[in-house]
Amino acid sequence: REKIHERCKNICPPKDTFDRTLLHIHDKSRTDLEQVPKIFTKPDFALDDSLTFNSVLPWSHFNTAGGKGSRDAASSKLLQEKLSHYLDIVEVNIAHQISLRSEAFFHAMTSQHELQDYLKKTSQAVKMLRDKIAQIDKVMCEGSLHILRLALTRNNCVKVYNKLKLMATVHQTQPTVQVLLSTSEFVGALDLIATTQEVLQQELQGTHSFRHLGSQLCELEKLIDKMMIAEFSAYSHSDLSRPLEDDCQVLEERVINKISQIEEIDTDVVVKLADQMRMLNFPQWIDLLKDIFSKFTIFLQRVKATMNIIHSVVLSVLDKNQRTKELEEISQQKSAAKDNSLDSEVAYLTHEGLFISDAFGEGELAPVAMDTTSHRNASPNSDPCSSDSVSEPEGTTDSSPSKEHTSASGTTGDVDIMISEDVKLTDLELRKLANNIQELLCSASDICHDRAVKFLMSRAKDGFLEKLNSTEFITLSRLLEAFIADTERICGRKSMSLLGALQSQANKFVNRFHEERKTKLSLLLDNERWKQADVPAEFQDLVDSIADGKIALPDKKSASAEERKPAEVLIVEGQQYAVVGTVLLLIRIILEYCQCVDHIPSVTTDMLTRLSDLLKYFNSRSCQLVLGAGALQVVGLKTITTKNLALSSRCLQLIVHYIPAIRAHFEARLPPKQCSMLRHFDHITKDYHDHIAEISAKLVAIMDSLFDKLLSKYEVKAPVPSACFRNICKQMTKMHEAIFDLLPEEQTQMLFLRINASYKLHLKKQLSHLNVINDGGPQNGLVTADVAFYTGNLQALKGLKDLDLNMAEIWEQKR
Repeated sequence: REKIHERCKNICPPKDTFDRTLLHIHDKSRTDLEQVPKIFTKPDFALDDSLTFNSVLPWSHFNTAGGKGSRDAASSKLLQEKLSHYLDIVEVNIAHQISLRSEAFFHAMTSQHELQDYLKKTSQAVKMLRDKIAQIDKVMCEGSLHILRLALTRNNCVKVYNKLKLMATVHQTQPTVQVLLSTSEFVGALDLIATTQEVLQQELQGTHSFRHLGSQLCELEKLIDKMMIAEFSAYSHSDLSRPLEDDCQVLEERVINKISQIEEIDTDVVVKLADQMRMLNFPQWIDLLKDIFSKFTIFLQRVKATMNIIHSVVLSVLDKNQRTKELEEISQQKSAAKDNSLDSEVAYLTHEGLFISDAFGEGELAPVAMDTTSHRNASPNSDPCSSDSVSEPEGTTDSSPSKEHTSASGTTGDVDIMISEDVKLTDLELRKLANNIQELLCSASDICHDRAVKFLMSRAKDGFLEKLNSTEFITLSRLLEAFIADTERICGRKSMSLLGALQSQANKFVNRFHEERKTKLSLLLDNERWKQADVPAEFQDLVDSIADGKIALPDKKSASAEERKPAEVLIVEGQQYAVVGTVLLLIRIILEYCQCVDHIPSVTTDMLTRLSDLLKYFNSRSCQLVLGAGALQVVGLKTITTKNLALSSRCLQLIVHYIPAIRAHFEARLPPKQCSMLRHFDHITKDYHDHIAEISAKLVAIMDSLFDKLLSKYEVKAPVPSACFRNICKQMTKMHEAIFDLLPEEQTQMLFLRINASYKLHLKKQLSHLNVINDGGPQNGLVTADVAFYTGNLQALKGLKDLDLNMAEIWEQKR
């Protein structure tokens, strides 16, 4: 190829002679290329694009039907020639570009041949070198490397053998642990498990055959924990279940013994112990509950004594650990001081074959050894003696004979503890154990409370506790509160389960207590005829005790109260109250609420709400019966008289009189956060005052209606006094007789002043209608005589003598 190229170069003229020609050709080729449409040089040229295809081959040349017209044929031919011309231009330019680069092409070909020659020589040299290296390796290296490889293999085999021996030992862990557990060697088993776990994590990490052994050992640890707890629980149970009394072995036998003493219970018919227990009456049941609580208290005291012993042991160990650390620090300080005191040069001199420093050390060794010996007897790291141990929180009782054991002997004052180094607990664990001991005592208290709650709820299934009267429930409440206080004093923490059960029963008791009294009050009101009732001496004594500042019911009726005759009215702080029988009983019911709060403080807020409801009920119901005339249908009264109204008003005033005392009673017993509930009493007082005002307005309205009826028919004529005024005075006298003995004098005067104002208004209206004026004429004289008769009769009534009955405004002024 190179020869052909050289021959061509000889034929072609030199390149320099054609520079101008080449430039001309280059310009010409550029001009020719510009004739080629730009669409052919686009990078995205593609005939499958419809627009590109239509531009290259326009359809205008093929529109004649059949495409065989002379004109179309000429156009097609012209288009073909044009495209052929474009192709020729491109080919010429490509050939020109190739000719310009022929020198570089042939030079690359020459370089390729040279490179192939070099690679061939290099390949032969590499082959020779490899042959020489192979001979050297065979003669000089192969034997030595084989020896090294055998040594490495031997080391690996030793490692594998040791690993297999370790695996075989680990494989025997579980059977060994089972053997240790069969002899109650819990400490040895736990130590073996801990060692195996350490080996698995460090030396056998990732061993596939032992992938489950770690979890299995964890399960074994849990099993050992359960076995130790069971053994310790059995010991504790046998210790704590010692007879509380000579004739009582276990807690459940108290119920059995109590029931067996009741002849009324047929144990053959009623088989279940719980059903037999429910057949006890309240005194029998409360005695049984007292016995149970006393035994629970003894049980907790025994648990506390046991826990105190363990706690004292733990504190003693902590104290001795602290003293050991202090002695070690002192010893280190002495050693440092002694070392510093020796001269560095003297230390290297010898004396009878010993270093001088050793001779100095022997002189001081004896006292130091004595201190160490005496300290060892009192330190936790002393010699083992017994297999009993209390150092472990799990209650370990035995340990492996191949290891050192721990022992402890303790008294209340001073406890001597000896613990081997391998089972010694850290100070943090000991403090945690001390805290857990207190929690155990509190848990025992909680269990006693839970058992008491079950006993209480078992008796409450048939509604027995809800049917208790106030005295019985107070007895039960005080008993439960006393037991709660005793357990809190023993354990230092209040258990809430029994307290919650007591609160629940107290809420039920409050609901039943309130419903019974509200029903009783409703029945009393439905049968009340609103007539003045006699006041028994016991009720007078009751209000007298309230006057002394104490709200409480007397325990029993006094003999003097039974002998005294009933009074007509109730005397309260010097005021007379004419009342109906319902209000007397309502006062007693109110005092029962107050007394219940004294005996059961936890129900204060509930009792306040219920008492407020009761007072509101009495106010609304009495309003319906008297003001609303409901008593006409309920008890069959013919009419609601002024006496009924006045008596109702006086009863309401009596209740209002006691509301401040009741409020003070509850205020002294309410928690500070609940004092806002006292606003109920303010609302009740306002409601009662509004009711009293409505009754007064009703009495005035009755007379107002009477005045309107009588004075509308009044005529100014003889005789004097007129029949109208005689009738008015008669009705006023009846009103006075009806209310004077019921209401206080000042209330009567205020009521008659309002009635007189109504009378003057109606008389003035009638005189204006009759056109009678104050002119001194005959009619004026007749009216003046009638008014004087009215005034005289009214002032003659009791309590109205000084009443201001000014009649001047009834007259129209003379025009």
